[in-house]
Amino acid sequence: MRWEGGRRSENIEDRRGLRVGGRGLLGGGLGALVVVVLALFMGVDPAVIGNLVANAPAPQQSRPLAEDPQQERLKEFVAVVLADTEDTWDALLRQAGRQYVRSRLVLFSDSVQSACGFAQSAMGPFYCPADQRLYLDMSFFDDLARRHGAPGDFA
Repeated sequence: MRWEGGRRSENIEDRRGLRVGGRGLLGGGLGALVVVVLALFMGVDPAVIGNLVANAPAPQQSRPLAEDPQQERLKEFVAVVLADTEDTWDALLRQAGRQYVRSRLVLFSDSVQSACGFAQSAMGPFYCPADQRLYLDMSFFDDLARRHGAPGDFA
């Protein structure tokens, strides 16, 4: 199967080169606990506040991202795979009378703040149901080749 020339998904958020600053909006778990207690005391559903906080942008600091042809090729590959996934699930669920809700793919380097918490690239790719996003540090492909002897596009 050749992926070059395939449709590329536009549903990608590129956060490579950004660093997560501090402990996030609420100062970590203690801050979240305080917000939940206050919400309960005031008669507000904590889930509503949790969703607002989860969707708020995490403080991030920019750092220059060097143009790397290998990384750009991997980004194109990931965009084609995501597009194929979107097209396949759209068709399958439409046949079943259901609608496929597309998840956004977040590319990051080193670490990222998601609605599920702080994550490092050592965790590998993951899905966060709280913000309906997929997270991928593309160094994962290098890890597959180095640690597990699985080189190539489809490792």
